[in-house]
Amino acid sequence: MRGSDAGEGMALPAVAGPAVTLLIADDDDVTRSGLGMLLTAQPGITVVGEAADGVEAVDRARSLRPDVVLMDVRMPRLNGIDATRQLLGEAADPPRIVVITTFENDGYVTAALSAGASGFVLKRLPVRQIAEAVRVVAAGEAVLFPAALGRMVAARPLGSAEALPQAALTGREEEVLRLMSTGLSNTEIAESLTVSLETIKTHVGNVLTKLGAQNRTHAVVIAYESGLMVPGFSG
Repeated sequence: MRGSDAGEGMALPAVAGPAVTLLIADDDDVTRSGLGMLLTAQPGITVVGEAADGVEAVDRARSLRPDVVLMDVRMPRLNGIDATRQLLGEAADPPRIVVITTFENDGYVTAALSAGASGFVLKRLPVRQIAEAVRVVAAGEAVLFPAALGRMVAARPLGSAEALPQAALTGREEEVLRLMSTGLSNTEIAESLTVSLETIKTHVGNVLTKLGAQNRTHAVVIAYESGLMVPGFSG
């Protein structure tokens, strides 16, 4: 999917389909209950539970089996990074994770993306945009904001800089990774390179496998950390 930045006015594609089940994990009672009320009122989303810390988030996700967890990163007992890692490390169909944060330059967010979260949103965004991000991730896309992600990685490199040189990507695979890093969807990349969508899906799969990336968002983090991408690059 294409994302402009992590701030107000972001554009997300409309995603239709069955209701998405959602678990909200945040240690602030007011934020958690407020988001629960507001997101319950959004079409296509069913809030099935809440969690006040990372341990509870993992336990409730295991019992409720939501499609998506809206995960705060700064929580007691177990932070959102480790909770994400635990949930995504389980073999049985883990939920998708959307990180929710107050500040777009939060280094914890980048760590959560490296752990396998599918994207992030800011708490100050209008609830309809947070809801659309949840739907997008549930549909298998990523909530990716290249400019903000580039700034976060530049501020706090996480040690996967060697992954890209060791991956031995082909020239076309590297080109696809660059386009992924600008926020283009598979369809948009196929149109840009004038090849079939199935060909792009194959290239993306190869990129993820070679990089050892959890998902396309994690692959983009690696692209920035390795220096293949720099903040401000637009393709």
